[in-house]
Amino acid sequence: MSWLKFITEDLLSAGAQLTLAVDRRPEQEAKIREHLGDLLKQVALLDVNGAERSLRHGHAGSVAHCLRQSRAESVFLCAFDEVASDCWRRAALGLNMPEELRGRMGGIYHRARFLTAPKWSPRHWLKRTGFRRIMDRRWLRQLIFLDEYLTSDLQGSLPGAPIFFLPVPCVEGFAAETGAARRQLGLPADKRIFLFYGGGYRRKGLHLAVRAMLKLPPEVPALLLCVGQLNPEGATARDLDILAGQNRAHLINRYVSTEEEKLSFAASDVVLLPYVHHFGASGVLSQAVAARRAVIVSDEELLGRLTRDHGLGLLFPTENADALRDRIQEAALMTDEQMAA
Repeated sequence: MSWLKFITEDLLSAGAQLTLAVDRRPEQEAKIREHLGDLLKQVALLDVNGAERSLRHGHAGSVAHCLRQSRAESVFLCAFDEVASDCWRRAALGLNMPEELRGRMGGIYHRARFLTAPKWSPRHWLKRTGFRRIMDRRWLRQLIFLDEYLTSDLQGSLPGAPIFFLPVPCVEGFAAETGAARRQLGLPADKRIFLFYGGGYRRKGLHLAVRAMLKLPPEVPALLLCVGQLNPEGATARDLDILAGQNRAHLINRYVSTEEEKLSFAASDVVLLPYVHHFGASGVLSQAVAARRAVIVSDEELLGRLTRDHGLGLLFPTENADALRDRIQEAALMTDEQMAA
């Protein structure tokens, strides 16, 4: 949702006339209206639920349908991933996208895993072949990556191709006063607070954060703040209840507003990203940097490299709850001067 707001703001500020193709079912539209607010007065809305993909053109057919309905000059996808794999595979087999999309479609490609996969596989080969054909034949208006290292490699291997890098943006106002934020959220002032923000999916590593916190010596002044639609289950839910009962965890298990999101980062000292085999960039990392909070990150892929290269915080081996516990304890016992360094 944040990407939709960032892109809408930027294109409107550049003087573009916009039609947003979005999910207009009541629950989804309510979230869109909350995030975009008055920006919606400056755009037209098109319901994507009527854009069924065709057997001939696959997911790109849905995009072409929306382009026709809007009568726009071009189309920009917040998540090019929604159509990418289908487009690459079809191109590898000699099946083109709808001709009306030639040079008119582009977007942000969040997770181009096949471009960096170390091992050969038929699936990755097929996607690479189709990707190369589409880029060589200039089918796309632009393709934007969030990985500065991958972008540089692609620009070198595909000179002249419309490939660009975009740093992950974030909402302004994350650098708020810590004490006030803690009072508003009902959090203690005498503990170092570790934030886990986002979905409770296993790949996000909530189970690792909870297990690591439970293994901490009870005298360590640390509290785990879990915020977002987490819906923990099984052992993770039971362990969170134990931690909450010991005043070592606080759970906000629901969709939170942008203001609540800002408060959560402001109230925290360290942001946890114990992701499991995560590929690509992370809005949470960008928000942590904007809030000037240290991070503890799984040491793999782009997030590990960014954390190391830019000195953003501490690293631990992926899926190693004991190592994560050690990093949490290390951060919890740092002085304020060490944390600020």
